[in-house]
Amino acid sequence: MADIVVIGGGAAGMAAALFAARAGTSVILLEKNEKLGKKVYITGKGRCNLTNDCDTDEFMAQVPRNPRFLYSALSFFSPQDMMSLLEGAGCPVQVQRGRRVFPVTEKASDVTRALQSCLRNAGVTVRLGAGVQSLESEGGRLSGVRLEDGSLVPAGAVIVCTGGISYPSTGSTGDGYRFAEEAGHTVVPRSPVLVGLETEEAWPRTLQGLSLRNVTLTLSRKGKTLYSELGEMLFTHFGISGPIVLEASCHLPEPAEGASLEIDLKPGLTAEQLDARILRDFSAAGKKLLRNELTSLLPSRLADLFPQLCGIPASLPCSQVTAVQRQRLVSVLKALPLTVRAPRPVEEAIVTRGGVSVRELEPGTMRSKLVPNLYFAGEVIDVDAHTGGYNLQIAWSTGALAGASAAEQVLS
Repeated sequence: MADIVVIGGGAAGMAAALFAARAGTSVILLEKNEKLGKKVYITGKGRCNLTNDCDTDEFMAQVPRNPRFLYSALSFFSPQDMMSLLEGAGCPVQVQRGRRVFPVTEKASDVTRALQSCLRNAGVTVRLGAGVQSLESEGGRLSGVRLEDGSLVPAGAVIVCTGGISYPSTGSTGDGYRFAEEAGHTVVPRSPVLVGLETEEAWPRTLQGLSLRNVTLTLSRKGKTLYSELGEMLFTHFGISGPIVLEASCHLPEPAEGASLEIDLKPGLTAEQLDARILRDFSAAGKKLLRNELTSLLPSRLADLFPQLCGIPASLPCSQVTAVQRQRLVSVLKALPLTVRAPRPVEEAIVTRGGVSVRELEPGTMRSKLVPNLYFAGEVIDVDAHTGGYNLQIAWSTGALAGASAAEQVLS
């Protein structure tokens, strides 16, 4: 019998197994895929944005869902601790723009390779191709896990690190939610976050592939601002995507009906400054057509479409633009409206919102309040964050704390 069985060999599972083994327990890590860290391989477009070099308060500000639950985990194993762990395992890291941390090689495989080396050195038994069918209990405690082949793996404690339901090709198919519910836990309904947004308007599709930089995106509902940030976005075949859109999706109400967006295309200028510039430019442009003159303010593809969005003829000479029309241009440049239809499907999301309710877990240990030797870590828990390495750090931190806590329980 193993002291501890960890289900799931992703970021949280590898951290949990490592910390449990380093504490002196025997550990079996079960992974249903053919290799560990399959989702880690695709993070940061294969470069692996593994954490963010910030302090705890700054980190919490990037977690819109249940941030206080993470305080103990981040205190136990911080972003700087993760950086040190990898450096010590022969995987040097570097801090890039936005304090995002990557391996120096910018290869996600090097992060997983370093962690696998740590697991070997700690004596963790890794079993690949080992899908779990169910948790087995006896007398109100877990006695082990039943594998899909019918065999039983006895355990003194079990840590569930099965991820969410985003990117199901990596093995994140929601198994952990079923395990949690069968153990009596509440599972908060799942939805996609860090995902593109479909719009009611069709015009963004005509700009597919166009990227906008240094614009401000504001998400609102019923007059209340839910999110507003400066950054980069992208028009797509379904609506919009890109960094600030992905972050906005973390703040999208459920259901999304009634949510609206505004894009400030010129956040560096006030409406008055923008009006003065347009008046000056149009006065000098004379008979130049409106759509052609707007290329001084906007990318050409958007400049061609923009007069239509303002209800002004694109072929109107600049000298004939009225004061009312000019004010309309300024208004839409400062607040180009869009209506959210829905987020894209969860299969396309970077992260899953929802999962095991944090109210039923001990934040200082990651242990279940319902089953004394059951622990949860990573995306299976109802916690999610913005892009920038925060979600992976949540996995590292909650996994490390769960592993160490389970070991302490087993050895006591």
